[in-house]
Amino acid sequence: MRCPCIAQSPGATPTGKGDVRRQSRQPVRWPALAALLLWSWTLAAPEARAEAPPRVRVAVVGGLVLCGVWPELSRRAAAATGLEIETVAAAPKEGIVPAFRQGEAELLLMHGSDETYHLQAAGLAAPLQAWAMNEHVLLGPPEDPARVAEAPDAATALARIIEADAPMIGFRDPGSLAVMHALFRARGLRPGIRQQLPDTGATQQQVLESAAAQGAYVIAGHIPVAFGKMPRAGLALLFQGDPAMRRVYVLVQPGPRHPASPEQRQRARQLADYLLSPAGRQALEAANQSAGGPWVFPLPER
Repeated sequence: MRCPCIAQSPGATPTGKGDVRRQSRQPVRWPALAALLLWSWTLAAPEARAEAPPRVRVAVVGGLVLCGVWPELSRRAAAATGLEIETVAAAPKEGIVPAFRQGEAELLLMHGSDETYHLQAAGLAAPLQAWAMNEHVLLGPPEDPARVAEAPDAATALARIIEADAPMIGFRDPGSLAVMHALFRARGLRPGIRQQLPDTGATQQQVLESAAAQGAYVIAGHIPVAFGKMPRAGLALLFQGDPAMRRVYVLVQPGPRHPASPEQRQRARQLADYLLSPAGRQALEAANQSAGGPWVFPLPER
């Protein structure tokens, strides 16, 4: 039963102490609120309203950045694809393969090698795609006793070194060593002991110092030589320009066991498709020109 001394009114609620609290129920003006929100949105900075572009993370072998080609190429690729391209690592293979394996990158650019084949065999990489090439050069003593600077091609240059029994270092870098032995095999050459001198440098970057100290010839990558990664005091660059002295860069996309998400895989595939396309080839040539190259060579047109 209601207490006769208290007049209940609509919106009044009795409390446990017998008093009354009035509930204020002001009507919500939804159209006005929506208009206020829309007005605030239109005043926001355009860059705050715009969605961030889809991102793809890339790890590249250091020479691509050292020569300036990759920074320019990635800028052009981003503009063409609408992707944000983040270079998460630029280093020798020891620094970039783990980044890809652990899922820190969805696309890997490096030389085709045992490491890339192992990634594919482990299910971490999709089938490898040849993308471009870099060049190796032949250096030696400025007096050039074997006359390699006059050779018509790289295999002939090595044949002259063997004929003159001139010293040559078997640079322990796998790429340079592979180029040298491929040239030996191409001409059926049999190097002597003096054409297989050990690389005695404390680091791979010191091989040219070792060659200069022994008056020896040596094959090395053009990019690290040209950009001072390998000091070459006492040696002359004697021969370059033979396609037989190039090595292939491959594009490595995520395989079934790579931790990339479906969206990340799609973005990596989009960037890889662009780099392999005619438009990507043109962008590479433009990036080479911008960097004073060519440093990275497109694959022969098919």
